Amino acid sequence: MKIEPLEFEKPIVDLENQLAEIRDRSVGHEFELDTDIQKIEAKLRKTKTSVYQKLTPWQRIQIARHPQRPFMLDYVEKSLDDFIELHGDRTIGDDEAMPGGFATLDSQKVVVVGHQKGRDTKENLRRNFGSAHPEGYRKAIRLMRMGEKFDAPIIALIDTPGAYPGIGAEERNIAEAIAYNLREMMLLKVPIIAVVIGEGGSGGALGIGVADRVLIMENAYYSIISPEGCAAILWKDRKYAPEAAEALKITANDLSEMGIVDEIIPEPLGGAHHDHVGAALSLKNVVRKHVSELQKIPNDELLEARYQKFRNLGEFKGA
Repeated sequence: MKIEPLEFEKPIVDLENQLAEIRDRSVGHEFELDTDIQKIEAKLRKTKTSVYQKLTPWQRIQIARHPQRPFMLDYVEKSLDDFIELHGDRTIGDDEAMPGGFATLDSQKVVVVGHQKGRDTKENLRRNFGSAHPEGYRKAIRLMRMGEKFDAPIIALIDTPGAYPGIGAEERNIAEAIAYNLREMMLLKVPIIAVVIGEGGSGGALGIGVADRVLIMENAYYSIISPEGCAAILWKDRKYAPEAAEALKITANDLSEMGIVDEIIPEPLGGAHHDHVGAALSLKNVVRKHVSELQKIPNDELLEARYQKFRNLGEFKGA
């Protein structure tokens, strides 16, 4: 799979092309060109480190939206075993933007739900670009209740620009479906872990984001509004999205400093789209650790801590 470079990655791509060209020329002349290859390899390592350690918030958002980034079902395939997808909300129908079902994390039975985007136009239409309908959120809470019934921890993988805002979703009461999930997730008597794996957009993300531990991938973001939407409101022009991304404080480091997320999951150098397996292993290790910790907490303490966690978000403390 060819990875399409982002604008700020072009110096890296140029060096990679130079390196490939010299290696092609070195066939039969290995010793003559070894020094040139080593110099470019060293420069490439230095350039990668420099670029990826100094990413701006807008550049991280571009990585979070990369079409070749691993999606929810990619993480399920590479991090979990024995996934059995379950369908339908038992009210309206199924929503393929919000797949979910039972799986195992090592030997631990879990319920996993999340937003799923598509790789191409056909799949994006099928998955509604990762923007779930009301039936998606109702399916999610139905599966979570099944998890509670069988004492299975819940893993929610968040990756959406927001809940679907169309007329049909409004007619089927998208706001009520999300609000209902917020209340019901607060009361589930099993550990809940939410992981923002890409985009974490507004109520569409929060609708499966009430959790005992909220984690975030290194290059993901979590926000009440998109940078473009914020720029359109404040500057009357979407071209100011990079400035909005900076002001919103929506990247993993900012969210961690404010206590909105509990841990940042590291990604392979350059972003998860460069190494799906490495990113999935990183996610699995961190989720495994939190599941183990949460299972040791009695239910009454778990629910109280979950409640206080969200009550304290955004609390203003005067001088």
